[in-house]
Amino acid sequence: MTTIRPLLPTDRDAWLPLWHGYLEFYETQLSDEQTALTWNRLVDPQFPIHGALAIGDDGTAVGLVHWLTHAATWSAEPYCYLEDLFVDPAVRGGGAGRALIAHVAAWAEAHGSPKVYWLTQETNETARTLYDRVATHTGYVHYQIGLGA
Repeated sequence: MTTIRPLLPTDRDAWLPLWHGYLEFYETQLSDEQTALTWNRLVDPQFPIHGALAIGDDGTAVGLVHWLTHAATWSAEPYCYLEDLFVDPAVRGGGAGRALIAHVAAWAEAHGSPKVYWLTQETNETARTLYDRVATHTGYVHYQIGLGA
């Protein structure tokens, strides 16, 4: 059975291969410096970014999730944005993704957030099959403008 637990400062070696798998899935490369910065933010309670790992039956990390909250114009309470979610392809379909999402939803509810939301690529059919079971597709389309930095 998969268990979910918060990231610990000692989890970097378990987290890193999952992080690299996530970046590879999205065909993205980040510098080692950015990865180090992301890790440090995740384990530093001073930053409002949170993380958890899915731990498989054998005690190894099989998935990760990162989330944050932010003020909203339509709510007095902060919204919860699930920023990153990744499960090792070897264990997909076993409930780790669902458990990671449930963990974030429980955390958000305990912290007064009225909703959890996230983005994914239209072509991410495997994940969208799960998302359609645990959440409502809102029909929104995502746009962005890349800026110099």
